[in-house]
Amino acid sequence: MVSFADWRMSDGRLGTMLQDCLRAAIAEPSIHNTQPWRFRPLMDGVDVFAYHTRRLNVLDPSGREVLISVGAALFNLRIAVLAHGRTPLTHLMPHDDQPDLVARVRFGPPVHISETVRMLSQALPRRRTNRRPFSNASIPTEVLAELVESAAIEGGQLAVADASTRDAVFGLVRLAERHSRAQPAYWNELGEWTVQRPHRRDGVPPEAYGPWSAMETVPIRDFGLVEPARRRWEETFEDEPTIAVLYSKADSRRQWIKSGQALERALLTATVRGVATTLMTQPIELPRLRDLLIDSAASLVPQAIVRFGYGPPSAPTPRRPLEEVVDGLLPTG
Repeated sequence: MVSFADWRMSDGRLGTMLQDCLRAAIAEPSIHNTQPWRFRPLMDGVDVFAYHTRRLNVLDPSGREVLISVGAALFNLRIAVLAHGRTPLTHLMPHDDQPDLVARVRFGPPVHISETVRMLSQALPRRRTNRRPFSNASIPTEVLAELVESAAIEGGQLAVADASTRDAVFGLVRLAERHSRAQPAYWNELGEWTVQRPHRRDGVPPEAYGPWSAMETVPIRDFGLVEPARRRWEETFEDEPTIAVLYSKADSRRQWIKSGQALERALLTATVRGVATTLMTQPIELPRLRDLLIDSAASLVPQAIVRFGYGPPSAPTPRRPLEEVVDGLLPTG
């Protein structure tokens, strides 16, 4: 049984279990690795905040991707609490007068640690955004079905694209890339999150850029635009990539948070099954292209595009220390 002292914060220090859970929360992906979250420990839980000063003004003027990122961090926190044998009692957007307060998670009664929770928790430190070529091996149908189901558990709908839909989506990704590269403001924003500085713990480091797809068959975002000396090398990617579009039932702030949780559950489930993942959200960042992905018949709105496959390990991206993202926490050391 985990004692209450293992959870609560005293004298500016976190209990060991709460520290573990918050480290798990910040392991999730965020656009350009901006890490737009903050946490406020409570006596019996954690408040999770969106940190909009880290929003990308060019790519994310509405703050949609901030809330998707924070939703993913919230899912990690929930899984970590479950893995420590407590029930995460989660209340989304608990106070109307605090719009940046995304969720309040209370540590509920003891709970049996299921095998699913155990596997997802173990996958947390292994999940990476992989921008490298994947093999031509097909993902088994039952694994794809599990990924779809994992998103559905969190209220999302993951639609695996057939060949013609995949080609159409990739066409939109290429259009979005060309549009962005023509905007000076995009270059400035990209540079802010890719230029390397000593001791930097956010942004995208060169080792995480990945190579360039020959003939742009798989149009990965080019993080080396601003620093030509670090432009990517060219490699041949898989012949028939597997991609899926994550949809939500509406386009509200609450749905963005729920989409982040659905996305992270799918990414972690993929990691459990040995499947690598790449986020390819360029067309969703441009309203006129995003509209083309809306499923009007089912009233579904696109929130993310994910590439799945089998590939070599990819480099981790850095994370800011807990004392930078947890209110009231004293620096260690």
